[in-house]
Order: sequence, then structure tokens, then C-alpha cells
Amino acid sequence: MPPILATEALTKDYRLGSHVVHALRGVSVAIERGEFVAVMGPSGSGKSTFMNLLGCLDRPTAGRYWLDGRDVAGLDRDALARVRNARIGFVFQQFNLLPRTTALENVELPLLYAGVSARARRERAGARLAAVGLAERAAHHPSQLSGGQQQRVALARALVNDPAVVLADEPTGNLDTRTSLEILGLLQQLNGQGLTIVLVTHEHDIAAYASRVLLFRDGRLLADERQVPLDAARAIAQRPEEALA
Repeated sequence: MPPILATEALTKDYRLGSHVVHALRGVSVAIERGEFVAVMGPSGSGKSTFMNLLGCLDRPTAGRYWLDGRDVAGLDRDALARVRNARIGFVFQQFNLLPRTTALENVELPLLYAGVSARARRERAGARLAAVGLAERAAHHPSQLSGGQQQRVALARALVNDPAVVLADEPTGNLDTRTSLEILGLLQQLNGQGLTIVLVTHEHDIAAYASRVLLFRDGRLLADERQVPLDAARAIAQRPEEALA
């Protein structure tokens, strides 16, 4: 079985007037099914460009990219949009929830774009909210939810289409320590069920909960290391003095 994600000499250049910015310089990497990978690097290292390409949000200047065995590097914009909706779940630092819709309706959105019937959308979205512990908050709007609850809604939305991979871009960046551990615990739990997760972070403390770390610098993959991840559930249990968000 091929890797869930694989790149070969993946390159991305941006032209600013007469100047060319080499954002990604020939990155080759394979991520197997069921891995939990953290992508790290300082600002300008190429990690966000790499994530955008993995998420089919952009097209490479050169190189190849296989998602779930399909070569997607050369697909046009419409084809990439279909791949994104069907095969990739996104979680962002800012949550990106629609403020005037309920938690349930936010989770339903990818299914709406996919043409799923209203009844099936409600059932699947409700099941995903329950899976992240928010069944009782289905009718609440984002303004009625804590930051941690909003991120769990975003995670439920990322999962509702049964994606091949979840891409999480600084998912704990706006959360306190205890709530960050909650989200990491959910990601570890999902990974334990076989879901592939790629997490972008600039924090070593967050990357420590992944089982593999890709380190980028100056557009290149500088290091690829495996590690024994910290256990988020155990870390939460060691902080009994803090209330859940």
C-alpha cells in the first residue's frame, strides 16, 4: 500500500516583481497511513508553503505530490477543490467558524458542498460533534462557546467527510495550556484509531506529542526524526488544579 502522502522534489517559487522567492526547495518525503507528524520550522522556513501544497490549497512550481495514491500536483483548481473536500480535513488556529450558524451547521458545511442530503448531513454532523464531546452544544453559536469548544467544533467539521488525512495548522495557537492538551489528546485519540494527522507548529512543546517531526529551514527539509510522543491524557491528569475549558 502506498504512503498516504508522498512528495518528490516538491518546489514552490513566488515571483515578486523581478525577484523570485524560493519558498520550497525540492522536498521529498513520505508519510505513511496512521502517522502523527509535526511540521516545524521558524518563520519563512517553508513549513506553511509545504502545508498549503499538502492541502491542495496551492500548486507546486515543480515536483510531484501523491495524496492517497493519486498524483495531484498537476490538477487544475476545480479538481483540487474536489480533492480537498473529499480527502482532507483542515483545522486552523483561528477556528474559521461561521459566527451566525450553530455548531451543528458549521460541522455540516463540507457535506453541504458535497451535495449530501439534509437528513444525512444532520446525522453525520451530530455524530462527529458527539465524538468530540459537544453533542449538548450542537445548537450553540460560536460566540456561546469557549475557545477550546470552538476548536473541537472545527475538528468535528474536519472529520465529517471521513478524510484520508487531517492537516492542523497551529491548532493550539489561541488556546491556554490545559485546553491545548485537550485538543492534542483528541488528536492522539483519533490517531490511535488510524487517522493520519499532520500538524504545523513552531512550538517544541506541541511537537512533542507527535511521533515524527519534520524540521524545515530555508525551504528545505532539514531533519526527519521519529520520537516517542508525550501522552496528552497523562499530561492532563497531572494538572488537576486547572478547570476544563
